[in-house]
Amino acid sequence: MCGIVGFFSRNDFVSLSRDLLTARDALKHRGPDDAGIFMDSSSGIGLGHRRLSIIDLSDAGRQPMSDADRRVWVVYNGEVYNFKEIRAELSALGHVFRGNSDTEVVLEAYIAWGVGCFGKFEGMFALAIWDGRKRHLVLARDPLGIKPLYFYKKDDQLLFASELKAIMAFNAFDRDVDEDAVSLLLHYQYIPTPRTVFKNTWKLQPGTYMIWGSAGEVSKKFWHLPPPTEEPDGNFSTEPMEEAVLDSLDDVLTRAVNDQMVSDVPLGALLSGGIDSSLVVALMQKISAAPVRTFSIGFDARGYDESPWAERIAATLGTHHTKLYVTPDEALEIIPRLPEIYDEPFADASAVPSAIVCRLTRGQVKVALSGDGGDEQYAGYMRYWMTGVVSRWLAALPPGSRRLLAAAVSGLPAPWLETGYLRIRDCLPRRFQVANFAEKWRKLGDILTFAPLSEIYRATICVWGRKELARLARRTPPLGGFESAFDHPPDLPELSRLMWVDQQTYLPDAMLTKVDRASMAFGLEVRVPLLDRRAVAHAATIPNHLKYRNGSGKHILKKLLTRYVPSELFERPKMGFAAPIDQWLRTKLKSMLTDYLSHARIASEHRFDPTMVEKTMDAHLSGRYNYQYRLWTLLMWEMWRERWLP
Repeated sequence: MCGIVGFFSRNDFVSLSRDLLTARDALKHRGPDDAGIFMDSSSGIGLGHRRLSIIDLSDAGRQPMSDADRRVWVVYNGEVYNFKEIRAELSALGHVFRGNSDTEVVLEAYIAWGVGCFGKFEGMFALAIWDGRKRHLVLARDPLGIKPLYFYKKDDQLLFASELKAIMAFNAFDRDVDEDAVSLLLHYQYIPTPRTVFKNTWKLQPGTYMIWGSAGEVSKKFWHLPPPTEEPDGNFSTEPMEEAVLDSLDDVLTRAVNDQMVSDVPLGALLSGGIDSSLVVALMQKISAAPVRTFSIGFDARGYDESPWAERIAATLGTHHTKLYVTPDEALEIIPRLPEIYDEPFADASAVPSAIVCRLTRGQVKVALSGDGGDEQYAGYMRYWMTGVVSRWLAALPPGSRRLLAAAVSGLPAPWLETGYLRIRDCLPRRFQVANFAEKWRKLGDILTFAPLSEIYRATICVWGRKELARLARRTPPLGGFESAFDHPPDLPELSRLMWVDQQTYLPDAMLTKVDRASMAFGLEVRVPLLDRRAVAHAATIPNHLKYRNGSGKHILKKLLTRYVPSELFERPKMGFAAPIDQWLRTKLKSMLTDYLSHARIASEHRFDPTMVEKTMDAHLSGRYNYQYRLWTLLMWEMWRERWLP
């Protein structure tokens, strides 16, 4: 895993070349092992690279890397897991290799097949190729958006990098904030692709390449997310179908895990104790002759600590397990670092435990596998159930009744709700056993005012609603790419549509962004075998009744996991990988919160309504309401603004 940066400009080469070294070394955390630069003043091109050595640790894997004629150059961040098969194919075509790295295979594949090579790569990657033969620059990003790639374009100038901080290192870059992007951040806690927090600055879409040259700019998708299967109609025998799907799923995921365990450095796994990470670890241990190294963290807060379950699963599988029990002070120590780690503002509070477990893991291994991608492919989120049920309820209610019901639901005080719910949670059906009940109940009140599926879905995932943002920020967020995912392909079943939308939006922009920044901040490469393209294609063929059953998601993954782990170790309420931010904001973080969100500070910014911010903060601190997500999002924005805006 690495960090890449570069520029292409015929008119500003001298000034850009002066900044390239600084920009490159802004990514040192992504690649602490080595560094390189290539520049050509006659072409106006500059490429920089920071290396984290994983495959072929020799100098033969150094970047920027060129072909023998020094006409084609590549900088590349990621891993292509099928590089040995592609190398054999290229060797048969007469290509000669100087080393054993996948980088050289990527380079030679481009020389052989042009941009058609990207469709052959199984893995995660973000890359730039300078083609001196055609005098153009090619940028490409992996199909699922596992690896990031940002670019800034203005006039004839193009800057690109793995992270925004490297682009910001160029003096030519304008830090002109996109206010629509800020409203999207407050709405979703992240900024959806292709937008970024800055104007004229974009994220390259997953599965896309872009060519920039004298003929102008061309962008094209080289991979499309496979549409979900239609539910079978008529009679079918569930049990034989389920067994057949289990066997094929076991085979596909085992091959994906096996491919992603290739490494020339120590390797382990992140084990939260949930279904997805437990399944990945189980498959790793099935393949490995030695105990797999696994890592987890725990918190002393009810509803936030899955570490005892992770320990029991590790013991059952026979892994070499390391657990860190995190005190509030240890957790809070990482928070001031978040604006540096997430140089585009990001407000998912699980960034805190993610950073801590990645730091712990990097102390023993350089590569770790994780279970990300399971929820979005196998219906793991409660919002799938909530959105579907509420959509059907609302269709039967007149608008006036919906408004009255919404007012009744929203009027119940959060502390009373949370306390009462915890008293009865263990007596409820499993589908109703959730964490942060009061927050989910509040969202239900918001949802009841909507009708279209897309609006109901947005209400389930938003933090600051559109009406609230109209008062808070005097603007409403744009749609942010969600509507196109809701419209195409047409006629998808409701559950399929929701997973389809998440896979194109929430997965790359929230989950994978969090994992990439948290891991690379400590020089750790995290791999996600559930997002192997073969695994994604296979998941799309599994009917929904094998994913979601009796109000519970991930049915088929749970059935598969029982082949390796007793069900009593994972059949429990879903917690997610979170931290007790609501409690911390009232205690350990109170002074930080009141400082960054003070009336005077917010008023001087001229961006948000300071009175509304103050009332929201007071309501949370008094315990009347749980506004942790709203306040955390504002806090992350203010901390980011302090760090990155002049």
